[in-house]
Amino acid sequence: MRHGRVRPAMGKSTPSQLLGTGSVQPSSDMPNTSLDSTRAFTLADFDFALPPELIAQHPAPERSGSRLLDGTGPAPVDRIFNTLPGLLQPGDLLVFNDTQVIKARLFGEKASGGKVELLVERVLPDTGVGAGRINEVVAHMKVSKKPLPGATLYMAGGSRGGFSAKLLGRWPDEHGALFRFQFSGEPHALMEKHGHVPLPPYITHTDTLEDAQRYQTVFAKHPGAVAAPTAALHFDEALLAQLDARGVRRASVTLHVGAGTFQPVKTERLADHTMHSEWYAVPEATQQAIADCRARGGRVVAVGTTTVRTLESWARTCTGADLAGGQPTGDTAIFITPGFDFKVVDVLVTNFHLPKSTLMMLVSAFAGYDPVMALYAHAIAQKYRFFSYGDAMLLTRASAQPHDNPHHAEI
Repeated sequence: MRHGRVRPAMGKSTPSQLLGTGSVQPSSDMPNTSLDSTRAFTLADFDFALPPELIAQHPAPERSGSRLLDGTGPAPVDRIFNTLPGLLQPGDLLVFNDTQVIKARLFGEKASGGKVELLVERVLPDTGVGAGRINEVVAHMKVSKKPLPGATLYMAGGSRGGFSAKLLGRWPDEHGALFRFQFSGEPHALMEKHGHVPLPPYITHTDTLEDAQRYQTVFAKHPGAVAAPTAALHFDEALLAQLDARGVRRASVTLHVGAGTFQPVKTERLADHTMHSEWYAVPEATQQAIADCRARGGRVVAVGTTTVRTLESWARTCTGADLAGGQPTGDTAIFITPGFDFKVVDVLVTNFHLPKSTLMMLVSAFAGYDPVMALYAHAIAQKYRFFSYGDAMLLTRASAQPHDNPHHAEI
């Protein structure tokens, strides 16, 4: 098998194009590594071979009925996701990403009749009449021949019940890989009416009503993502009620996941990779919830890598160990690799990720490279389901005592 190019959710690729060429040996051992900060990692270290049949094409019948690989102990334990409340402690704080996936994939044609596909990456803020950003979006464009700035695209039938999109230029500058368009109406309303669920490139079917319902969390609140925060897809109302009864607290952040989340790293030296940028927000109530969690000796449990990126990005704008005075909103291009100094997150709930991806590097940084590779080997041997609609795992941060808290609770 070969590792092919993963395009950022533009069109579909066959599963065999998305698999790695590396190998990991199945193991029941969970080695504890303390040398990741001094080890020189390369791209090849994060490659692994995955049988195509393990790529989940559809969600589990029930959200919380997925499998959960418990990687918090000395050996991996196979569980069901609905057992998560028993693995957490009263006083722990679960932090979710409450972004809402938008129907960002749009189909249309040029004036010449040539077919075009847009994947809206973000809706630009409306800065008022005359400011030049009314109904503007930034998008990936898939077309046989790129139109010139000023050209009008006719989306979803154009004058026959659709809308038009005027190409304004590239973004964020004239050399940017994305394109800036002005829609003939309010972007979110047009996408909701005419758009398609932006399924990941490794899911081979066109979007259906099931995808509209299941490629969305039960607590999605703020529209703007073109990919789901997939670890949170396993939570349903019954499981949330069990967590509440257990005394586990909840809080939310927002990170609008971009299509760049599917892109593999292509540079052998990790430092040469250019990370994609995403918008995030950490509400004041969540900042206070984190402070309260620390004060009572609980753990901050991030649901998904997008929540990790949000919290750790925010923490790097704070002053001092008490995480005060941070920037509550902004854009982040944080690239978390082994040796990263985590300041907020103690426990991570996450799905299984693509070979050579930045997310493989993030989870390896969090739980240790060798333990993560052993867990992936176990998951493959036990035929776990991989990627967005797949199963999940539970990880603890590699350092023994998060935040040097002597009252820190243990699983």
